Amino acid sequence: MSTPNYPFRLNQDQSRRKFIYNFTKVAGVAALMASPVISHADSFFAAPVTVGEVMDMFISQVPGAPISNTVDTLKAGSRDIQVTGIVTTMFATIEVIRKTIALGANFIIAHEPTFYNHQDETAWLANDDVYRYKAELLKQHNIAVWRNHDYIHSINPDGVRMGLLKQLDWEGYYNPAATSVMMLPATTLSSLIGHLKQKLFIDKVRYIGDPKQNCQKILLMPGASGGTRQIQAMSKEKPDALICGEIQEWETAEYVRDAQAKGEKLSLIVLGHIASEEPGSEFMATWLKEKLPGIKITHIPSNNSLSFL
Repeated sequence: MSTPNYPFRLNQDQSRRKFIYNFTKVAGVAALMASPVISHADSFFAAPVTVGEVMDMFISQVPGAPISNTVDTLKAGSRDIQVTGIVTTMFATIEVIRKTIALGANFIIAHEPTFYNHQDETAWLANDDVYRYKAELLKQHNIAVWRNHDYIHSINPDGVRMGLLKQLDWEGYYNPAATSVMMLPATTLSSLIGHLKQKLFIDKVRYIGDPKQNCQKILLMPGASGGTRQIQAMSKEKPDALICGEIQEWETAEYVRDAQAKGEKLSLIVLGHIASEEPGSEFMATWLKEKLPGIKITHIPSNNSLSFL
């Protein structure tokens, strides 16, 4: 599928060119090249920057921020650490941390928890060898880890969704009035699955449905929306297929199975949580590169923790 031109991307590029042009008139080309600058609300500050300044810069873009009771807190390090390089990823795994160290970077922006539970509570892990090794590795190399989950989902439009749509070449089908619903060119369920596997580098997916079924109206719900939300959305939107990150098998899958038994043409494609949201971390890397031209930004995929025979 070809990717059309998108006004919101053009506007970003135009705004960036306008900023560079205006700044150059004031400071001169030589000064601009010597001191990379980043935009932070209505002010400018030069690289290097601190972890806290990078966090605040992104949070300032979120309507209604700061978010109360957010899980988007530092999991390691401090706001005062001077940034030598930034890594974006889904999970700050030990493998990702080691690669970060090899890059000479010291700030990891992860989308999901670092310590195996939603709130990143660690008291219950105090005597666990895996936790202690990971925490000490971060401390030893003075690496900050910030979870950016609530905020990246709360920018407008949702950064994770837009990252996923870009990777799928589906940006042109995005509808701001119904962000989870898309009307694609008609295709079979089998071809749709093939497209998803190719674009998201997935070896295998789980699905329910007839591979020959015609699919055009798609309900796209990356990540872990939960069975209630998935079922309510299917009931309301009547899609040909739900494409989601993960499910509880005893909820969403059973609803789809019963819907098919009732005679409805409803299919389900389960991508996996990581595959469905990893593109959001690539979105974050691209956003940072535009705002921090003086800092090395790297996206390191955390990849799927599970294998399939």
